[in-house]
Amino acid sequence: QVQLVESGGGLVQPGGSLRLSCAASGFMFSVYAMNWYRQAPGTERELVATITSGGTTNYADSVKGRFTISRDNGKNTVYLQMNSLKPEDTAVYYCNVQSSRYWGKGILVTVSS
Repeated sequence: QVQLVESGGGLVQPGGSLRLSCAASGFMFSVYAMNWYRQAPGTERELVATITSGGTTNYADSVKGRFTISRDNGKNTVYLQMNSLKPEDTAVYYCNVQSSRYWGKGILVTVSS
């Protein structure tokens, strides 16, 4: 069955960096676009970044220039490199197979001094 497992979250100071990973299994990873979403307490889930099967990327305005999405089809993994983190980036981050019901369980990122 389809599995998406996020890792790499944690506590980081403002201005710091983290790299999230999402290991995928159970489907032909290389042919699907992948998304990273996030949800902060009391807010709706927000699309952060997308990468197509061909490697084209798109970002929310709030993270453009600070976050980078990438993928390694050999490892069936999608990444989210997050730099210059701000307290407002604090959220649970989820990976998702685009246009599907498949989601990871999410991983918490906390940006605080």
